[in-house]
Amino acid sequence: LTELCLQHIAHNFQMSPILNSLLPEDQKKVVNRLSTSLPLTVTANIVSHEDYWKRCCMERWQVCDVSNYGDSWKRMFFERHLENILKFFIPNTTDPKEVLDLIPLCQGYVRKLEINQFLPPLRVDQKEESNDLSDTEDDAELGEVYMHHYNLKDLIPDLPHLEELHLTYGVKSCGMNFEWSLFNFTDLDCSNLAVAVKMCRNLKVFKLTRSKVDDDKIKLLARNLQYHPCLLELDLSHNLIGDHGAQALGKLISHSRLETLDLCNNQICHLGAQALAQGLAESSTLTSLNLRLNFVEDRGGEAIGRALLTNSSLKSLHLGSNNLSEPTAAVFSQVLAQNTTLRSINFSCNHLRLDGGKKLLEGLANNKTLTELDLRHAEVEQETDFLIHEIVWANREAVRRGSLQHLTTDSL
Repeated sequence: LTELCLQHIAHNFQMSPILNSLLPEDQKKVVNRLSTSLPLTVTANIVSHEDYWKRCCMERWQVCDVSNYGDSWKRMFFERHLENILKFFIPNTTDPKEVLDLIPLCQGYVRKLEINQFLPPLRVDQKEESNDLSDTEDDAELGEVYMHHYNLKDLIPDLPHLEELHLTYGVKSCGMNFEWSLFNFTDLDCSNLAVAVKMCRNLKVFKLTRSKVDDDKIKLLARNLQYHPCLLELDLSHNLIGDHGAQALGKLISHSRLETLDLCNNQICHLGAQALAQGLAESSTLTSLNLRLNFVEDRGGEAIGRALLTNSSLKSLHLGSNNLSEPTAAVFSQVLAQNTTLRSINFSCNHLRLDGGKKLLEGLANNKTLTELDLRHAEVEQETDFLIHEIVWANREAVRRGSLQHLTTDSL
């Protein structure tokens, strides 16, 4: 009789979801019988059993790594479900209620959103087909008027537990329908996003990559992030940020709690690097700075080096592919001799040459803290590179032995 009752409850769950009034062992039996196609309005705030949400995930997605979601299947389901809706949301076509109605159901579980595409509105005035299939940047200029995307300002403030936001403004798998305008991050998008992230008070990680973010847009974003109470990591790699944008980010470094800043593959030259160096000299929290694939050259590299003579927080610095040479190496020779915080420096794909390598070797003579120094394709003499590697390896081994000794002491 009990089994028949439980079967009846599961069969009529949508009309009468009385799960919480059952004994724990009976709840589990009912949940195991529930269909994964039940409306979320019924299951979201009633069914907390992980086995049910595991079934929902496994039936919907081929790859399900729950470790990326705090080992919570329910969190995985709602984060990925919301991400899918946002990825395929078409402004002026998709009903906004599709997102808004989901908010009260998922807001208690969403802690991270990774949205790698934003679809633009459908064109109303389709251009007549012609033999000229131009894909120039003119399309982007023509598209600015109508190529705005989903307004995250309508969503993010209502996700109180959101800690990570990864965004890319573009279209995946556009195929033969490619236009530059599909990859616009418009002024309206930027102003809406700036307000949204400012209102997201628990945000710790913000990544806005491969979105053609330029100086004007990053200045607006930086102003809104400058006094953010929780932001620790900012990734702006693969964009169009130049010197003026870097100046705004220099102020952000000095006025925020930021720990990690990734500016890989932008358009930052020596003036921007000097502004970042000034912020670095004033920062007490930044631990990682990535400037790989920029154009800082020696005037920028020297400025960053001089900042590290006073900075005592940075642990990792990437200056690969920045057209650096001997003058930068000379400054960093002093840094290596004085700085006791840096653990990793990357000078790969530069032009340090023989003298630059020797300068770095001199600075390392009494350094006991650097555990990684990447000099691949930096034109350093092979013998010098070997001697540098020996010192860095010895430092790394000393750190490893110290960690083991510390663990042994704690266990005793």
